[in-house]
Amino acid sequence: MDHITKTTVAVIGAGHAGCEAALASARMGVDTVLFTLSLDQIANMPCNPSIGGTAKGHLVYEIDALGGEMGRCADGATLQSRTLNLGKGAAVHSKRVQADRVAYHVRMKHTLEQTSNLRVIQAEITEILEKIDDTTGRSTGVCGVVTHLGEVWDCQAVIIATGTYPEAKIFVGDKNFASGPDGSLPSKGLSASLSAMGIRLMRFKTGTPARVKRASIDFSVLEVQPGEDTPLPFSAQTEKDTYLPGEQVPCHIVYTNAETHRIIRENIHRSAMYSGQISGTGPRYCPSIEDKIVRFADKERHQLFVEPMGNSTEEIYIQGFSTSLPVDVQWKMIRSLKGFENAEIMRYAYAIEYDCADPTQLNATLEFKDHPGLYGAGQFNGTSGYEEAAAQGLVAGINAALTALGRDKITLPRSGSYIGTLIDDLVTKGTNEPYRMMTSRSEFRLLLRQDNADQRLTPLGHACGLISDNRFEAFWAKKEAIETEKARLETTHLGPDAVNPLLDGLGVERVKSGVSLGDLLRRPQLTYDDLTPIDKNRPSLPLSVIKTVETDVKYAGYIKRELAEVERQRKLEDKFIPEDMDYEKIKGLRLEASQKLAKFRPTTVGQAARISGVSPADISVLLLYLGIK
Repeated sequence: MDHITKTTVAVIGAGHAGCEAALASARMGVDTVLFTLSLDQIANMPCNPSIGGTAKGHLVYEIDALGGEMGRCADGATLQSRTLNLGKGAAVHSKRVQADRVAYHVRMKHTLEQTSNLRVIQAEITEILEKIDDTTGRSTGVCGVVTHLGEVWDCQAVIIATGTYPEAKIFVGDKNFASGPDGSLPSKGLSASLSAMGIRLMRFKTGTPARVKRASIDFSVLEVQPGEDTPLPFSAQTEKDTYLPGEQVPCHIVYTNAETHRIIRENIHRSAMYSGQISGTGPRYCPSIEDKIVRFADKERHQLFVEPMGNSTEEIYIQGFSTSLPVDVQWKMIRSLKGFENAEIMRYAYAIEYDCADPTQLNATLEFKDHPGLYGAGQFNGTSGYEEAAAQGLVAGINAALTALGRDKITLPRSGSYIGTLIDDLVTKGTNEPYRMMTSRSEFRLLLRQDNADQRLTPLGHACGLISDNRFEAFWAKKEAIETEKARLETTHLGPDAVNPLLDGLGVERVKSGVSLGDLLRRPQLTYDDLTPIDKNRPSLPLSVIKTVETDVKYAGYIKRELAEVERQRKLEDKFIPEDMDYEKIKGLRLEASQKLAKFRPTTVGQAARISGVSPADISVLLLYLGIK
């Protein structure tokens, strides 16, 4: 070994998980080193250059509320902003932006470089070191990492955020070769080190579509998808007046057709997915185009989104057209699309296979149960998506730093955030495919809206040291404005003479007696803006306040019911299970439940109740054994 260098927290990988982990740790005052295979790949978007989307937008707002960086970086690189699912209830409204890929990378890289307590180093980590107890043979904690150049770094905690790089292999038709995404180097050796430590690894796969030259597309025959008017930024730190100051860049829509499907069907045997070359499991909710053609054989067409990669490039991304078919087939597929008859491919589509860890080996803090000080985050934990990765990186970084500071680690409950739901799903249920966050995964969707992410998580971010005092004061001012306006709406009453002319004009049923503005707002047909003509004393409020007020008032009854369920489940979350619990000794516990509980080792009764194979009757037996009423 050449020499030994020291740090407190070592982060392996500078994708979206690694960036958030390193920034959180360093901003909390802990000496941190971020290792990356290439400085030029920091915060790279090898797939779609977008941030947010259904449920993913919620994650970005939560990351920002805790003091993370993704939202602010995305705001500065936004080309177009849209809110999805506006035709549905407020719980599933999700912001999504098309981002400038290069601008996002540059902003995040520079942010890392300017952060105190943080060093960014281009080096490959090939081994993790830990101390082993001579008596038990078990790990007592990680103590260092080793680079491919033989450099040893002493540390107290290691966060693995290696994305799709570990032992990565690219597949295009019958061609395959060792490579990371976008032609970068794969990570070699670290998987072997982890396996030697006893960590169970899985093999997953994902993919990406071809990139096409902008000038070779006839946009005049495509559907235009414009951005929304007056969008709100992701981050509370982004000034509304400075967000999207110029004209938004349009996206477009195109559809596959019978010819596209014929080309794919005739060549399906040449796909790496269907020829047996790929052993890894792919994402269910982001399938390749050939997988769509097979699984949805009755569909005559599939919608594709034509999206820019940035202001400084001519590359266009075809969302929904991911494939591992050979290059000659890719040309035919692309040129079969309307407006793409003369399209020029700049980057070929590919599938990528990589190593990741079984997430049931982790605690809800994202620390490995049997390896103190070792954390996992992002696609290494079996997830897919930039937002899921960033959320996990933030939690892992916070907990590694809290431990170094001698403070208790945090666990986010699933009732309080989508981040908590994501982590709870991973550590209690595991995943047999790349996990993707969706609003349907939460039983508390109405409580976990993107508009109230700050109300739910900013106090925790401040307690951890990631939210400044000034920002925290602004948060309290906003919270007070929300509560004041809600109270005003509920206590402001108007008679039928004042209300009915408005209702008549809107085609809404009249009232027969006095009514509060709150009661009017709870009518499905009415919005906060609709009430403006009769709300004479309405204060001037920011749009972010109005959105939360309107939803809280309109859905007050449903919210109350969800809060009651949260309280019921919280009682189970507060009931802890000893780490050394011997489930075989519990009489009345079914064999399957005993085996599952021994395998997953839940820390609370609430976690135990969510493990597949553990029934309510098993939980009753467990509570009785623990002496809990």
